[in-house]
Amino acid sequence: MATSPSAAPAAPGAQPGAGPATPRAMPRQPQPLTGGKLVLGTIALSLATFMNVLDSSIANVSIPAISGDLGVAPNQGTWVITSFAVANAISVPLTGWLTTRFGAVRLFITSILLFVLASWLCGVAPNLETLLAARVLQGAVAGPMIPLSQSLLLSSYPPAKSTMALALWGMTTLVAPIMGPLLGGWISDNMTWPWIFYINVPVGIVTAYATWAIYKDRETPTKMLPIDRIGLALLVIWVGSMQLMLDKGKELDWFHSTEIVVLTLVAIVGFLFFLAWETYEKHPIVDISLFKGRNFSSGVVAISVAYGLFFGNLVILPLWLQTIVGYTATDAGIVMAPVGIFAILLSPVIGRNLPKMDARWVATAAFITFGIVSLMRSGFTTQVDTRTLMVPTLIQGAAMAMFFIPLTSIILSGQPPEKIPAASGLSNFVRITFGGIGASVSTTVWENRSALHHAQLVEQVNPYNPVYHDQLNHLMQMGMSQAQAVGVIERNITQQAAMLGANDIFWISGVLFFVLIGFVWLTRPAKGGGGGSADAMAAH
Repeated sequence: MATSPSAAPAAPGAQPGAGPATPRAMPRQPQPLTGGKLVLGTIALSLATFMNVLDSSIANVSIPAISGDLGVAPNQGTWVITSFAVANAISVPLTGWLTTRFGAVRLFITSILLFVLASWLCGVAPNLETLLAARVLQGAVAGPMIPLSQSLLLSSYPPAKSTMALALWGMTTLVAPIMGPLLGGWISDNMTWPWIFYINVPVGIVTAYATWAIYKDRETPTKMLPIDRIGLALLVIWVGSMQLMLDKGKELDWFHSTEIVVLTLVAIVGFLFFLAWETYEKHPIVDISLFKGRNFSSGVVAISVAYGLFFGNLVILPLWLQTIVGYTATDAGIVMAPVGIFAILLSPVIGRNLPKMDARWVATAAFITFGIVSLMRSGFTTQVDTRTLMVPTLIQGAAMAMFFIPLTSIILSGQPPEKIPAASGLSNFVRITFGGIGASVSTTVWENRSALHHAQLVEQVNPYNPVYHDQLNHLMQMGMSQAQAVGVIERNITQQAAMLGANDIFWISGVLFFVLIGFVWLTRPAKGGGGGSADAMAAH
């Protein structure tokens, strides 16, 4: 779920991720679509969103299959997820400038076709390095797809029905995370993992053709605007260095490695230079001044850290189920799938009633639910049954419905219409970046905590421990040799250590979710209960 409903609704005439110049790129709005064109346009734009979001989650349950086929460790296989997330995060702030330069429709179609090409390259990748390069390309070209699909969809409907358009758009972003693990698991078990990428080819081609046929005469005005090349270069440098440091740290023994130290210094220095440059640049690629607003800064911290925790757990859970518990990829997908049920059912209800409520209370309920779910998972054992696994996943869907919509409303509340696209782009950039960080940190912490627990458990395995001695004799009485019996005990210790390591991550996540409630209450209540922003965007 590297993308989600937290991609804030943009004005029909504004492009997410742009600076102040973007709204002027669309001085006139085309007439809303009607009849069959409206239906086909909605389906085409929703399919593009679905394909994009699906690809951010479909690989989660396929990591063991990909890692095994390419001959790398599962923790290296998670780079397939994080490389996409980071490249996607970097490209989101460019959406506004690219739209103004090339036009929304042309950019959207090009983005889809390049996404199809990158998907094919992922499928034919012969090794991990090639696959990661293709995933970086895929994430980069996917950046404009989500905000542009939203903007084009809003321009297809009359203002009075903008809420319906956003509801239809939001449903695809919630259905895709359900289908991702299920489809990815089924493909991994019954076909070969490249097909999780090949399926994008026919869908993307059909979507691009349908979108062009309907929207080719609705192109937005274009003009030449300067691009902040230095800001973009600094952005790529510090985000890329940070992610490489997080991904390679565990295999290079962290700060005992010169490479990790250098990457960390480059990331820190690059980030500081980036902040200084963007603060004084006339046409910044990222509008840093937005963080001066209390609602924006506190809301972005809350949604981004929470998304990092959520995404990190989303990576750990299927990995643990397949590598330790022995689930197939399909079974792991089935366990993960219920997360979208309540999310789909409750999102329209929350969206309809949010203007009548204080969005801070709704977001607080979401964090409490996320925290409870994480604490429930922290009590899992190696004998956990499927029903016990699915209950917290099902409950988590309700938290998702109460999480994205209210926090997005808080983040955008009080922003003038010309700032909304920039605020949407920046908040999404930070959130997606934290998703990649969450995946890397979670796998690292899991590995370290599992190693610690393994060492502590092994200390108990000695001839002077009566429990160990009795277990060894019991296994040998069942017909095993002493070496076989010791091997069985070692496997059990490894499973138990991995379970305890995962429990630690879930417990820490639960505590942090409760801490994040404080950031929600640092914000001021939005007018109209937090729904004013959405209304303003629809009317703008």
